[in-house]
Amino acid sequence: MRCEANRNRDAGMATAELVACLPVLILLLAFALSVESIGATRTRVQDAAREAARAAARGDLDTAHLLAAEAAPGSTVSITSTADEVMAVVHIHVHLLARWLPSVTITERAVAAAEPTVPP
Repeated sequence: MRCEANRNRDAGMATAELVACLPVLILLLAFALSVESIGATRTRVQDAAREAARAAARGDLDTAHLLAAEAAPGSTVSITSTADEVMAVVHIHVHLLARWLPSVTITERAVAAAEPTVPP
């Protein structure tokens, strides 16, 4: 009888502990999902910079911007070139899972050797 009384008193403790920890667990899950989202976006931005640099190295700037927009929608691309190489820099702003958190700016760059042009 005495054991049953203790068990009845302790039955609500697990529920109270779960209610106290649940917001922390949800925040931890949101943080983990946001980090994974940033990692996936960073990969897309790296791909966009690489594709843009390769197309610009061939002398096709329109295709470079188009490929970067397809690889990372919503990104901005800037392309600079010298006599020997072309550099593409891609920026994108990412909103985290929780809208009240600040946005993150991801910037990636890629460099490609400029292809020689053939005189007419």
